[in-house]
Amino acid sequence: MVYTPRSARRGTLLVGTVTVLGLLTACGNGQDVHSNPPMTVSGTAAPATGTTKSPESPTSAPAASRSTVPSSSTTKATASTGGGTATPAASNRCHTSELRASVGRNDPGAGQENFPVVLTNRSGRTCTLHGYPGTAFVTASGAQLGPDPQRESGSPVTVTLKSGQSAWAGLTFSNPGVSGARTATPAALLVTPPDERDALKVAWTGGAVPVSGNSSSVFLSPLSPGTAP
Repeated sequence: MVYTPRSARRGTLLVGTVTVLGLLTACGNGQDVHSNPPMTVSGTAAPATGTTKSPESPTSAPAASRSTVPSSSTTKATASTGGGTATPAASNRCHTSELRASVGRNDPGAGQENFPVVLTNRSGRTCTLHGYPGTAFVTASGAQLGPDPQRESGSPVTVTLKSGQSAWAGLTFSNPGVSGARTATPAALLVTPPDERDALKVAWTGGAVPVSGNSSSVFLSPLSPGTAP
């Protein structure tokens, strides 16, 4: 057996140990680099500062902004439906001051007297009449003779009158000589256009009219276009 000094044995052992550790270290580093890539650990990133935003889709706007900013179509619909916001359209109704009244020729028949009461647009604008006029026979002093005429059944229509055009309503009563009603001779006929308060005064030349007694009623038909039947 060859004797090896103790110092030489310690040196050889130290070299071998360093060699083995080097090989183990090299193997460990190679395995980490090539087979186990770095892993991202959640919760380690710094809190976001608010300077970077992810893009929003068109439907991700806050509900408050979508509901409090109406679209133009919604605004128009609100305005057009009124609700106190829309301005009402000006009325096209014919007013008393824009009309002229007259009484046409009597067209008697079967014991009846039939007079057309005519309203003519004397203004420079187009206007409308709808329904029945009001009428009353009066004396020269303005006292009414007989009750207010009654309305005949019918379906009123809206009559559009351009400047100079007319509408008429039939004023009908039984001939007093046939009916035996008490009569009077009016000085004028007052004609009030539909939905108006002021009346137009027309001289009455149609003779006696019934004012009381049997068959003394006077009737009016709704307004129709024109000046006579």
